[in-house]
Amino acid sequence: MRIGFLFATMLAGLAVTSHAAEITLPLKEAWYEGQMVHYVSTDVSDQNLARKQGLNYVPSLADALKAGPVEKAYKFPGEEQGSVLPSIPRPLGAGNADTNYHPLWVLVMVRWKPGVAQHVLKSEEAVLAAEEKGEVELTRTKIVVNWPVVRVGDNALPGVH
Repeated sequence: MRIGFLFATMLAGLAVTSHAAEITLPLKEAWYEGQMVHYVSTDVSDQNLARKQGLNYVPSLADALKAGPVEKAYKFPGEEQGSVLPSIPRPLGAGNADTNYHPLWVLVMVRWKPGVAQHVLKSEEAVLAAEEKGEVELTRTKIVVNWPVVRVGDNALPGVH
């Protein structure tokens, strides 16, 4: 399975060398069904976004789009709010039973239309409702990001602070 190979390759790149006890990655905020969750952002298939956000440029992530469906992540390019994710690991960790969750996402840019009072959109349903009301414009990109969810509420993967 090509996506599995890509993910394993990316994880290998995160290996900590024997002389380092730990690494620190900034946590990014996202919304899932009205709940704040956190993820780490390490890799992106777009070189400009990689430069802008200080991420690894990995053009082969875009191959995930050829291998099969990749879930959408709704990103606000002006950073006016956290991204919106349509799935998360449930529960977080080794017991995840949500077969829709995958740490690779294709970005959908969410832009507020002029004159619209911006408000926080906390779920995929809220994003789609705002589009239907004419409040936002959604633009699907071909940009794939690696955003593994590492904290949901008070639950976090080991080592996440």
